[in-house]
Amino acid sequence: MDLKPREVAGPTPSGKPKRKWGPILVLVLVIAGGGVVVGKFLTSAIDYYCNADEIGAKSSCSGDRRVRVQGTVDQHSIVKGANGGIDHFTISFNGATVPVDYSEGAALPSLFQSCIPVVVEGRMVSGTLEGTNVEVKHSEKYEAENPNRIASAESAGDACSQQA
Repeated sequence: MDLKPREVAGPTPSGKPKRKWGPILVLVLVIAGGGVVVGKFLTSAIDYYCNADEIGAKSSCSGDRRVRVQGTVDQHSIVKGANGGIDHFTISFNGATVPVDYSEGAALPSLFQSCIPVVVEGRMVSGTLEGTNVEVKHSEKYEAENPNRIASAESAGDACSQQA
């Protein structure tokens, strides 16, 4: 049995052991990526969620901060622009109405129309919500569970009165 100590790779000419930079670089990249993900999460978490009747009434729903405003698109309020896209509309909740300027917003969902609940993301500027994104409330189950209601709503023409 040989009890002599094993020889290890000796130090570099400078006298320091040689480091493996690959694992260190991978660790730094993983930590940086995690920081980006956490940063994105925290910035989206500071968008305040408000109902249309809370705009101007609550301090968190006022001022120059990003908000997400919930309300129902008012009937006959949708105004199309010269390019055919929707430029303006209003949303209401509990009797309060908020005008929305959507001329610079992202593409609207195909389900967007009057008399449906929406959440509009944007910033309040001079009493108008400058919207950047719209989310439409819907469910995939409704059509399957209520086929007669859909047919009667489509034939009626006045969508808002059908939702009462």
